[in-house]
Amino acid sequence: MRCPFCSSDQTKVIDTRHDAQGNIRRRRECETCGQRFSTQERAILTTPLVIKKDGRREEFIPEKLMAGLRIACARRPVSAEDLESIVHRVEYAIRQTGRAEVSSHIIGDIVVESLREIDEVAYIRYAIVYMGLKDLEAVRAEIDRLRALRR
Repeated sequence: MRCPFCSSDQTKVIDTRHDAQGNIRRRRECETCGQRFSTQERAILTTPLVIKKDGRREEFIPEKLMAGLRIACARRPVSAEDLESIVHRVEYAIRQTGRAEVSSHIIGDIVVESLREIDEVAYIRYAIVYMGLKDLEAVRAEIDRLRALRR
């Protein structure tokens, strides 16, 4: 591992931690300049293809999901950690299926359920697109359903 400060390849690992998603975080120190920095390692696993509503198949791209979540959560009190957790939850779930292809509905269901628990406004924003709520009546019906669940 090269030091991001002096580009030396003489670094040593000070601490290693594992998280629930299988990522490894290492705290390192450069033996040349003495600066400390962290690195993150993640196993590269094959991810199933996503079958879209129109039948197209495309690779699952976590950054694309994150971009959609950021739009739904714009100006809402949802932390970046919450969004990353949702993306990790989706990645884990689709890998656990063991299939080469998964329906986009699996991803959408996990996301809307997660957003419903975190922030109801972000949930409605995402649901408008995911559930195809076409008019105000459909949105109103979903809001009423959400209110009924809270009681």
